[in-house]
Amino acid sequence: MSGRIVCFGELLLRLAAPERQLMLQSPAFEVHVGGAEANVAVSLAKFGHLAELISVIPENPLGMAALGEIRKHGVDTRNILSAPGRMGLYFLVQGAMQRPSEVIYDRAGSAFASTQPARYDWQTLLTGADWFHVSGVTPALGDSTANAAMEAVRTARKLGLKVSFDGNFRPKLWQAWQGHAPTILRQIMSEADLMFADHRDMAVVLETDFAESNTETQIQSAASAAFKAFPHLQKFTTTIRVQHSVDHHSISAMMVTRDGQVHRAPAIELTSIVDRIGAGDAFAAGVLHGLTVNMDDRQALCFGLAAAALKHSIPGDFNLLGIDDVAACVAEERYDVRR
Repeated sequence: MSGRIVCFGELLLRLAAPERQLMLQSPAFEVHVGGAEANVAVSLAKFGHLAELISVIPENPLGMAALGEIRKHGVDTRNILSAPGRMGLYFLVQGAMQRPSEVIYDRAGSAFASTQPARYDWQTLLTGADWFHVSGVTPALGDSTANAAMEAVRTARKLGLKVSFDGNFRPKLWQAWQGHAPTILRQIMSEADLMFADHRDMAVVLETDFAESNTETQIQSAASAAFKAFPHLQKFTTTIRVQHSVDHHSISAMMVTRDGQVHRAPAIELTSIVDRIGAGDAFAAGVLHGLTVNMDDRQALCFGLAAAALKHSIPGDFNLLGIDDVAACVAEERYDVRR
């Protein structure tokens, strides 16, 4: 497919307690490679796009293993840097029944978080690209990554790229270095054309409350506030998740556009969930795919929601399914074995 999409973020190792056990209930971990922007890049590559990840890996076997993992899925890794330091980690305890899942971050001082902004030549890295995608996880890691993300979106804007931003507010990460999230996120959001966010993200960034009586009106109010605050913003979109238990969710999606249109993708029931991590990134990749191939806004929204739903069936952080699988979900095809 035509179009080059550049993503910027940290490659991580995920260490998960096996079979929904508690942490160290047994002396083993299941290991997956992930990271918000890396998840988007892998999914876009599976959809046939020229997807590139800009990142920094440690100069050790863990970094090289993570690099090889995303490369094998078709992501362009030529501009991933290496540096002394450690690999960013996160630990996952999968929930069950009424016990929620829990994430424990171990990312402080990683090679990516410690890299100075001057190492990224954004003028060169972004020339010739069509989209630039980053999430709120990257600036949450510290002053260096926050400044790099702000410089990246400003350069992307000057070069005429479209900018996609996923809110991904992570309070634990911001609190670790006492970063002031509203100030930094406002600067990044001010350059965005497409925003993946909801009313809770905008309440943090705009330091206000959206007290409407239901979620949809809260999202519409948040979108209106975002359009007023950020003049480049054209589309505001999010999934809406209702959790009946750890294994039974319903997800739908909304998109609000600057000209006042509101699009909705009807809810999909998710039962016997395998792995929900990365579903938001699968949604972002699906919507980006739809907009890049000139689907209309509602079609792109429905494609994104189907991608997010299907991610719940895939172990690990990456959505490894292609266009045909997602299109079949959109079309509500039956579950017969494909022969």
